[in-house]
Parts: sequence; structure tokens; C-alpha cells
Amino acid sequence: MLLQERLQTFITLGDFIRSTDAQPELNEIAQQANYKNNWFTLNNSLNSLRAIASEFLVADKLTAWANQYIDESVNSQTKVPRAVGVIMAGNIPAVGFHDMLCVLVSGHKLMAKLSSQDFVLIHYLIQKLKEINPNFSDLIDEADRLNAAEAYIATGSNNTARYFEYYFAKKPHIIRKNRTSVGLLMGEESEDEFLKLSHDISDYYGLGCRNISTILVPEGYDFTPLLRTLEPQVSIYLNNHKYQNNYDYNKSIYLINAVPHLDNGYLLVTENDALVSPISVLYFQTYKTQDDAAAWFNSHADQIQVVASAQGWYPGSVPFGKTQRPGLSDYADGVDMMAFLKAI
Repeated sequence: MLLQERLQTFITLGDFIRSTDAQPELNEIAQQANYKNNWFTLNNSLNSLRAIASEFLVADKLTAWANQYIDESVNSQTKVPRAVGVIMAGNIPAVGFHDMLCVLVSGHKLMAKLSSQDFVLIHYLIQKLKEINPNFSDLIDEADRLNAAEAYIATGSNNTARYFEYYFAKKPHIIRKNRTSVGLLMGEESEDEFLKLSHDISDYYGLGCRNISTILVPEGYDFTPLLRTLEPQVSIYLNNHKYQNNYDYNKSIYLINAVPHLDNGYLLVTENDALVSPISVLYFQTYKTQDDAAAWFNSHADQIQVVASAQGWYPGSVPFGKTQRPGLSDYADGVDMMAFLKAI
């Protein structure tokens, strides 16, 4: 299958997701995802699908991205497709879609081990691709075992990553470990910037590696404007019983152990040297100068997925509100997956 046919299949999928006629079907599948996993609310699943359609599945974006890696006109023979085994994450809705897109656009065959937490949405998108282009049926296998794969892409915890490294050591592989994202504040942010930051912190209940779980703030920072700006969102998050259970539990632990913290009714803020905070908690650390902040980022680079700042002022950061809107070239852990797939 030529590149243009592969791209057009995904472009058509994007057109479908954006279409008015598709919304009843998408609502139904999002509801099914919620029945399977209560963290995947209707709005969160729909927001994820719409982000995929707008950031990944637009013709000019997709074509320009693919053409950076693939030029079929220079090859006299078509490269032999490899079977690429992908162990998909399931922490936020349809999080494994980008891996699937990369494997199929690169011309390889996908052997996907779907997460039980995100089975509904990814399975639906696979079936929709096959419906749009029946030739994709030969390119996608939802597999329980990946022994036959010739290369591997796996996402897991730091603990499971050690097992992946052992089992997949003899074949080309990308192994992803735990990461999180960090926000950098100067103390001059507006309410609008705080609202954007709230999406980075709390969208998908903070379960993604692109969610901000730690913020860096100047010494003596006043958290009152931030917490007051976010306070009206209490009902959005406490309406989810799983989130409220986490909030109540973490709050009680802090109170019993006399841990200094701030609380705006749904978000707990406390100083902590760790990077990955529990659900409903935002960690903070302080810095004196921008050079200190830069040194801190450098020392934690292997644990950070994304750095965000107001309007993206800090070099290499994304603007507040954009951490959960990655583009096609925003590869997990900074590993260029398309370059990897091109080389195997």
C-alpha cells in the first residue's frame, strides 16, 4: 500500500470524527468507554478524539509530517514491512493512537496489545480504519501475545520497563518509563493563564504523563490568585467519585500527618521534592533565579515529558493549556518514533 493511500485513510478518519453526522456514534462509543473505565468520562473521551482529529488527522499537517520521513519516489523497491508489536498505555482516552498512526503511516504492520483500560476507544478506531479502507485489515492485528513481532514499542512503569528491556533486548525496541510534566511560573501570570494551566494540571484527572504534576514557583510565591481562579471548577472534578475518593484520602493524610498544604476544594497544593504527585495533588518547588530553574530542569530532564510556561516564554516549553494537545512530532520521551520505524 502506497503512502498516499495510508495517509488518505487517516485523513478520512479525521473528517469523520469532525463531522456532525458522526457525533451520535462518537457519543455512544464514549459512553461505552465510560462504562468500562469510570475515569474516561464522556467529555474526556470526546475531547481526546477531537484532539486527535484536529492535531493529527488534518491533511496538510499529516502529509507534511510524513514527507519528512518517507519519500517513496527515491526507492526502486518497496521496503519490506515489519511486524511492530506495540504494548499500548491506557491511562487516558485513546492514548495509544499516536503509536498506531506512526506504525501504519511508516508502512509497517501493527501488532497491538491493547490496554484493558482503553480497549473500547482504540478498538473502535481500529475498526473504523478497517471500515474506511478494508486493506488495513491485513495491516492491523489486535494481539494478546507479541512473540511474532520483529520490533517493539512498549509503555509502562519504571518497574515493567525493566522486564520489557529484558524480553525485547534482542530486537529493535523503544521502551518508555514513567514521566510527568512540569509548569514554570514567574509570579506575573494572569487569570487567563491560570485557567489554561488548570487544563494542563487537571484534564483527564491528571492521569497523563503530559499532565503537570509539579510547578516551579519563585521563592515566596503567593498561591492565592491561582487557587481562587481555579476554585469554581470544584464541581467538575468532585462529581467523579473516583477523583473525590482520592481527594478525600490525600486531604485526610495531610491533615493527620500535619503536612503543610493549600486546598481550594478539589486541588491540594504542597511542597514536595518528588515529581509525580497523587491524583488531586499538585506539588511545587521553589527557585531563586531563572538560572536556578534551568539547572533544575536539566537535572530532571530524564523524568520530564513536557515543560510548560505562560505563552511558552521559557525556551523549549509549550504554552499553558497545550500540554495535552501534542502535535505529530511531539514524541513520547523525546524519542523520534518515525526515525526508529524508518530504520528497522
